[in-house]
Amino acid sequence: MSAARAIGLVLGVAADGALGDPRRRPPVTAFRRLTPGRGALVAGAAVVGGVLMERAGRGRPLVQASATAVTTWAVLGAAGLAVQGTELARDLEECRFEPARTTLSELDPRVADGLGAIALSRASVETLAENTSDAVVAPLVWGALAGVPGLAGARAVSLLRRARVGRRGHWAIDRLDELVHLVPTRVAAALTVLAAPVVGGSAGGAWRAWRRDTIAHPSPNAGRVEAAFAGALEVRVGGRTVYPHGVAELPVLGVGRNPDAGHVTRAVELSRVVGWLAAVTSVVLAVVAGLRRRSR
Repeated sequence: MSAARAIGLVLGVAADGALGDPRRRPPVTAFRRLTPGRGALVAGAAVVGGVLMERAGRGRPLVQASATAVTTWAVLGAAGLAVQGTELARDLEECRFEPARTTLSELDPRVADGLGAIALSRASVETLAENTSDAVVAPLVWGALAGVPGLAGARAVSLLRRARVGRRGHWAIDRLDELVHLVPTRVAAALTVLAAPVVGGSAGGAWRAWRRDTIAHPSPNAGRVEAAFAGALEVRVGGRTVYPHGVAELPVLGVGRNPDAGHVTRAVELSRVVGWLAAVTSVVLAVVAGLRRRSR
């Protein structure tokens, strides 16, 4: 069964790269229309459905591999993130700020109105880092450990938290999100350190920023991957960020210059490499987890 799950993950990642993400109907749109209670029910339903699919595949490797592959493709956001990141970089390079603000708003809950070149570039690097963790690494890690329920649950919780930022009932969702992403964010930061040299970045800078700057961050997860990306690209992110519910004074992450369009392009490439490493890591985790279950 571990082999079937690993094969399903590989096929799902390949499908995401080949077929891309359904941009016209992103799942987060549906979550934005739900109350916290209903949204939690939808997230719970996703996990229950995943459990039923996982049980249906027990003793049937082809069924399990197929269910894992389809679910991986459905929840993984790597291809869509690369497309939107490339759009951001191109618009910033051409000083087309309004389209850049629109794309940023699709990826991040912050208020993008009025952001200039530097602020948009900073926000783009931050959201590419955060979405790499939330939409790529987290589903793959939980998919390797828990199969279809892990894939569906991790992505559902992440989408629900993004949709409910600043709204009533978001506190409980935030705590659940922090728990779900406690391990994946650290995996994503570690993979960013490994991936940095591939895009001409600094592995040492990524490591130092991750270990040094996130201590001051109020969240146990947020900022870790952002700091690692900033360190890898040798830029600064963080600081004052405006959300619909208010202004957050976040710690500065990384050292060096302010990011520009070129750094956003490199952040897209870094996200791709981290995604590939996450896919390999998920396959290894799936095989190891399966072997441990067999030995019991």
